[in-house]
Amino acid sequence: MRRIIRRREVCELFGFSRSALVAAIKRGEFVAPIKLFSRSVGWLEEDLEAWRESRIANSRPGQGGE
Repeated sequence: MRRIIRRREVCELFGFSRSALVAAIKRGEFVAPIKLFSRSVGWLEEDLEAWRESRIANSRPGQGGE
């Protein structure tokens, strides 16, 4: 079963404030959430892990980075 991570945990895991998370999503710099209900969202754990790995790879010379 896929794990869905809610906003509060995403902010804790990645060091975002709520407003910074929303801004990063709007700029296309962070994974867009999945709408769960009328006022709640979540992210697939695998999507967050892929985003984290791409950030790491892009920050390392010779490993996909600059």
